[in-house]
Amino acid sequence: MTTQPAVQISGVHKRFSGRTRRSPARVALDGFDLTVRPGEFLCLLGPSGCGKSTLLNMLAGFSLPDEGSVLVDGEPVTGPGPDRGVLFQTPMLFPWLTTRDNVLYGPRARHRLDAQARERADALLASVGLADSADAFPHQLSGGMRHRAAFARVLVNRPRLLLMDEPFGALDAISRVAMQRFLLELWERDRITIVFVTHDVEEAALLGDRVCVMTGSPGRTRALIDIDLPRPRRLQDTETLEFVRLKRRIREALEAEAA
Repeated sequence: MTTQPAVQISGVHKRFSGRTRRSPARVALDGFDLTVRPGEFLCLLGPSGCGKSTLLNMLAGFSLPDEGSVLVDGEPVTGPGPDRGVLFQTPMLFPWLTTRDNVLYGPRARHRLDAQARERADALLASVGLADSADAFPHQLSGGMRHRAAFARVLVNRPRLLLMDEPFGALDAISRVAMQRFLLELWERDRITIVFVTHDVEEAALLGDRVCVMTGSPGRTRALIDIDLPRPRRLQDTETLEFVRLKRRIREALEAEAA
């Protein structure tokens, strides 16, 4: 029995026109292919400008490919949808809404704000450690708390695919480790399919089932590296010989691209 991929990207090309008539068009992705299995945690890694965020935007439905196909659960992506949750580097919370109301924004926008949605929101706030901050506003939360609130706002819609664009890049080292631990625990519990963009080799090796190393602009798949380390993983696992060897393999793929 063949399992349908959660994500199937085939022969994708994406160009952006220049700012002026004389400026040349920029090719962001050129024949990009990628398959993501259901429940897989896949990390995208590559040099700046290689098209990682462009790829994530197409999976989210914010933009469409010029050529090729982008399928989620076998269906072409034609626009945004609640089945795909998106988390950016900066938590996108409405400053005039409380934490609870931010979490409930999706159900309210889809006219599904019922008792069940409120119960799920409160359960999610408890699971991310924000039950006591449900009535607080974003400016009253720490950076890590705002990221957890953004998680809850995405998860209340029960997405099948979670798209993350360097969500921890702006955090300090301690908050970053805490959020990595939180994400691993959430994924191990729910097994949502995740596509995670990062510049950090260690983060990719710690979190991912596989790492897709992309070429520089225009973006293509340079290497797919299996992270065959046992789960659950913890920060102390980064000190093992096996982990160091995997980081070296990823770095070698990146260095070969730089060369």
